This record gives sequence, C-alpha cells and structure tokens, in this order.
Amino acid sequence: MSRLHSERHNIGRIGWLRAAVLGANDGIVSTSSLIVGVAAAAAGKSEVLLAGFAGLAAGALSMAAGEYVSVSSQADTESADLARERRELAEIPDLELDELTAIYRTRGLTPELAREVAQQLMAKDALAAHARDELAISDLTTARPLQAAMASAATFSIGAALPLMVAALAPLPVLPLGVTGASLAFLALLGALGARAGGAPVVKGVMRVVFWGALAMAVTAGVGKLFGTAV
Repeated sequence: MSRLHSERHNIGRIGWLRAAVLGANDGIVSTSSLIVGVAAAAAGKSEVLLAGFAGLAAGALSMAAGEYVSVSSQADTESADLARERRELAEIPDLELDELTAIYRTRGLTPELAREVAQQLMAKDALAAHARDELAISDLTTARPLQAAMASAATFSIGAALPLMVAALAPLPVLPLGVTGASLAFLALLGALGARAGGAPVVKGVMRVVFWGALAMAVTAGVGKLFGTAV
C-alpha cells in the first residue's frame, strides 16, 4: 500500500522572503551608512539621530512604494499574458493543444504520451495548464504587490531601527565605530536567517551581505570625512 508524504519546499516562501530580506538589508545598510556618514562629518548627536529617524521614515515609505510599483508591473504582465492565453484557447484550441504537446515532448515524453497528457490537463483546466507549463506562472510564484510592499516596509523599519538604537545608546566619540560593528553583526545575522529560510548555504549568505554592507558604510564615512559637514 503506497502512502503519500507531505513536502514543504522553500520556493513557497519566495514571494515574501525576497522582499523581506531586501527590506531588512536596505534598512540596516542605508540607515547605518547615513548615521556613520553624518557622525564622521563631526555633527552633534542630535543631528545624527535626526538624520537616522528621517532615513528610517523615508526609507520605509520608499521601499513600500517601490516594491508595490515594481511587483504590480509584474502582476500586470502576468495578467496580460493570461488574458492572451485565455483568448487563444477560445479561438484556436487545437493549436494550443499542439503547443502544450510540444512542451511535454521537449521534457522527455513520447509523442503519444505527451499528447495524452496535454489532452487530459486541458480537459481539466486548460488555462492553468498553459499558465504553469507555457508561461511559468503558478500559485507559488505569482506576483503579490501588497504582500511585497508590506514585507519590505516592515522589515526596512526593523532593520533601520537596529543601528538607530545603537546610535542612541553609544557615546558620540565611539558612535561611528559602534554603529559600524553592530550593523555588520546585524547584517551577518540577517544573511544567516535569510539563507536558512531559503535553504541556501549560510556562510555564502553571510559573506555576501556583510561585504556589501561594509563597503557602503566605508564609502559613506569617507564622504562625511571628505566634506566635513552633515549632508
């Protein structure tokens, strides 16, 4: 007697994981870079914290708007392709059957079996079959603009709050160094969590986010030192 076993694949998380990691990473990097840059320009602590809070608010709104607009564009494209496919299924069903059969043949099925599979799938739900196998659109990967916007805004705010909290607690003379060190630690944790959630190698994920975060903070601190004024 055969038994089915349940499986949970990481691809099911892609809709929110990408936006969440991007938001948290950008929140940590942009806010810590802003704080370090302003502090390096010999600004007072109140100016540093004001810049950090402004960066948090502006960044969260920008991330939400950017994610919503970009993912909405993807959703619009998917909707247009599905509408075209629906029209073609109504007008030229035989050609659509040939098209689906050809797809299954390229995946290794015999011509006869490919035809039979295409016929059975189209009899059940022709649009779903073409969306999945011709357009690569499925419930797991379909665009969700609102979900992406909310995930990005929330995780950006959380990420930005971390270096801002360190800046509020650290004495001004050691503030740039303290924020830099803490932010790199936060980035390492984010890289590990993101890699683990996505089933990717943890070390690679950590090194990737830490390297680019350190580079961004170094460049911003250099700008602050160069101009010697809060910008």
